[in-house]
Amino acid sequence: MNEKEFEEKEQHFNQLMAYMESDSLKAFRELFLSLHAYEQGQFYLKLSKVMRKRLYSYMSPTELAEMFDLLEEENSDITDYLFEMSPEYAAAMIGDMYSDNAADLLHQVGNQEVVLDYLKRMDANNANAIKNLMHYRNDTAGAIMTREFISIIGNQTVRSAMYVLKNKAEMAETIYYVYVTNQDEELKGVITLKDLIINEDDALIFDIMNKRVISVDVNNDQEDVAQRFRDYDFLALPVVDAKGHLQGIVTVDDIIDVIDDEAVSDYSGLAGVDVEEVSKNPFCAASKRLPWLIGLVFLGLGTAFLINHYENIMEKKVAGLAVFLTLITGTSGNAGTQSLAVAVRRLTLKDEDKTFSWQMIFSELATGLITGLVVGCAIFLIVLSWKKDIWLGFAVGFSMFTAINVGNLAGSFIPMGMKKLGVDPAVASGPFISTLSDLTSVFIYFNIAHLFL
Repeated sequence: MNEKEFEEKEQHFNQLMAYMESDSLKAFRELFLSLHAYEQGQFYLKLSKVMRKRLYSYMSPTELAEMFDLLEEENSDITDYLFEMSPEYAAAMIGDMYSDNAADLLHQVGNQEVVLDYLKRMDANNANAIKNLMHYRNDTAGAIMTREFISIIGNQTVRSAMYVLKNKAEMAETIYYVYVTNQDEELKGVITLKDLIINEDDALIFDIMNKRVISVDVNNDQEDVAQRFRDYDFLALPVVDAKGHLQGIVTVDDIIDVIDDEAVSDYSGLAGVDVEEVSKNPFCAASKRLPWLIGLVFLGLGTAFLINHYENIMEKKVAGLAVFLTLITGTSGNAGTQSLAVAVRRLTLKDEDKTFSWQMIFSELATGLITGLVVGCAIFLIVLSWKKDIWLGFAVGFSMFTAINVGNLAGSFIPMGMKKLGVDPAVASGPFISTLSDLTSVFIYFNIAHLFL
C-alpha cells in the first residue's frame, strides 16, 4: 500500500468513527458498505467493544458475513467477537458466510453446546451444509472445501446452462468453472465460463465440456491438494467422494491459506518453537518452549560426557585439540541444518517417484563429499600454518571432512525417515539436528585425533 492509499484509508476510518460518535446511521452505512470487505475488517478490528456493539445495530448479519469470511482466518480473537453478539445475530451471520469458512469458525468456538445452539438458530439448509463440512478430518480436502459451487447436467444446451449460471451465480464462491454431473451427481466433466460464452446457444454441454477432470478425494491431505493447485495452476478443484460423487470445491483463496499454514508449520518445526506464539503470558510461552529445550539439554549432555571421556587425550597428547572443538561441532551443525532445509523442501515438492529417495541421498552424499573435502583441506592448511603440526592438521582436517558428511546425511535421512513414518519432516528441527551433529562430531573428532596423535 502506497502513502496515498494509506492516507485515504485513514481518512475513511476517521470519518466512519466520526459518524459512529454522532450516531449518523445513514452516512455510516453508505461509507462502510462502499469499502472492500478487507478494509471493513481492518476498521472493525480498531473498534472498542462498545463501538463494535453499536456496529452490530447498524449492520445486518448478512452485511457483516462477507467481512467475517475474511476475518475468520486472520484473527485469533474471532470467537470473542461472536460472543459479543446476540445468539440470533451471530447464528444468522455465520449462516450467511461461505460454508467452509463458517465450519472453520465454529471449529474455533470449541464449545459444542454453543455450536449446536448456533446451528439450531440458523436456516436449516445452511446448518446442514456447515454440519456436513465439520464432519471431515482437519487438514483434508473435505475440511477446506466449500459447497457453494455451480453444477449442471451434461444433456442440456449452453442456453439452459447460462440460465442456471445466472440464477445460481450469487450464491457461488466462484463461477469461472462449472462442473458437469449426471443424474446421480457423479462428476463427468468441467466447462469454463469462457467456453459457455464463446459457444453457440444450442450446443450441448456434453459435446463441448472437458471430459478429463482433475479432482481430489475428500480425504486427501490439504498439502497434497495445494501441490495439485501448484502443478495445474487451477483457480478451483472439484472434491469427490470414493464413488466419484461431487461433494464440493476447493478454491485458490483457501489454498493460499493452506500454503501459509504449512509454511508456518515448517518454520516452527525447523526453529523448534511455535512461531505464531502470541501469548503475552511469559509462563505460557515458556511452557511451550521448555519441552524442546529440556530434551535438547539431555541430548547435549551426551556431548559433555564424550568430552569428559576423552579429556585425557586433550591433557596428555595435544592441548590444541580443544581450540578446534567448537569449530568442528559448529560447522557440522551448520551443514546438517542446510541439508535438513533442502531435504524438507524436496520432500514437499516430490512426485510419487520410487527413485526420488535414492537420488536425494546420492545428491546429498556427493554434496557432502565436495563441501567436506574443500573445507577439510582448507582447515588442514590453516592449522598447519598456524600450529606447525602436520598431524594435528590431519586430525582436524579429516575430522572436519567426516563431520560435514555425517551432518549432511543426518539432515537428509532424519526427515526422510519421519516422512516414511507419516510424521511431518519439518519436526526434525534445526536445533535437534545441530545438537545431534554436536554429539556425533565430538565422537568423530576425538577418535580421529586418538588415531593420528
